[in-house]
Amino acid sequence: MMMQELTGGCQCGAIRYTVSGDATHASLCHCADCRKSAGAPFVHWVAYGEHEVAISQGEPKTFASSPGVTRSFCPTCGTGLFYTNPQVLPGLIDVQAATLDDPDAVPPQAQIMTRERLGWVPGINGLPAFKAYPGMDED
Repeated sequence: MMMQELTGGCQCGAIRYTVSGDATHASLCHCADCRKSAGAPFVHWVAYGEHEVAISQGEPKTFASSPGVTRSFCPTCGTGLFYTNPQVLPGLIDVQAATLDDPDAVPPQAQIMTRERLGWVPGINGLPAFKAYPGMDED
């Protein structure tokens, strides 16, 4: 992946961070833990070395979501930000890509934990698509 410096943060702006260097992977995770944590059908993660993630504002709260796993989030608005699992991903911090200021900067390259993927996810391209909320004027 291309080396770059990216900024991001939570929804309310209390937490800001910078990532720099080469992302080691970018993937969509379909596991039940990620779904519950994010309240979404899957999460787009981008992994960086621990020394490549710097918090520039605020202090995330952490939660041990399972043995050896830490999830970090904004204590004010609840936005999920980071995931660490030293056993599975030693020396890495997974960043929720949707919290990047430019979430298109690092597109996913794989889907992981597909054995836990919701059954309807593979068919979403067949659903009607609207540029805005249905019924609103579309450009």
